[in-house]
Amino acid sequence: MASAPPEPPEKDAPLHVAIVMDGNGRWAKRRGLPRKLGHPKGVEAIRKVVEAAPDLGVRWLTLYAFSTENWRRPAGEVAEVMRLLKHYVNSDLEKLTREGVKVRILGRREGLPPDVAEIVERAETRTAHNDRFFLQVAFNYGGRADIVDAARALVADALAGKIDAAAVTDEAFEQRLSTGGLPAPDLVVRTSGEQRLSNFLLWESAYSEFVFPDVLWPDFTPDHLQSAIDEFHRRERRYGAVADDVLAAG
Repeated sequence: MASAPPEPPEKDAPLHVAIVMDGNGRWAKRRGLPRKLGHPKGVEAIRKVVEAAPDLGVRWLTLYAFSTENWRRPAGEVAEVMRLLKHYVNSDLEKLTREGVKVRILGRREGLPPDVAEIVERAETRTAHNDRFFLQVAFNYGGRADIVDAARALVADALAGKIDAAAVTDEAFEQRLSTGGLPAPDLVVRTSGEQRLSNFLLWESAYSEFVFPDVLWPDFTPDHLQSAIDEFHRRERRYGAVADDVLAAG
């Protein structure tokens, strides 16, 4: 049974913004540098955006950091991303904890190097009690893989007698996604000017608005985020309904 589309949020309601952080490699290449050197600059952009987001009306921020397909990239680049994740958590975790940020890692845990899996667990455990701001990092994440994993979980629960197959709903499925319990993103931003989702939040973004700023992620600033949010607020979100002025006109 399908659920009804969500109700449009209030104008000043806190937002869930999801960002595909695209362009680290191109940022480095344009400067004659190895691709992997773009990733440290990308981490600097993450810090600035995470710090600014709550003051811009964002309560949930989901960042696409590493996809299930990114393992196919050069080994040196993959190793640099893993190193930077560990460095970011080690250097920023106490600050995030003090500032009330709850960290959640989306995606598959199997296949992660043991030291990366340990730091993921530590970040979530250390910030589990926080609720001022929610930071989700999609790491070893793919939208299709997440949907498959949720379907497997539903089938397993049905076979175990925990749920009746006839009672499966959108909500039951959503709770088995790695994003279970999160509100759907209001706004999805992809940097670098590319205009595709690249297997990010495929289920969750069904009614999201999309903005594609032509700026590489290392150059993305809180001002760019503000501009994307301003664009979001200029749009009319109808969730499949008809605008009031159209109804009034007959």
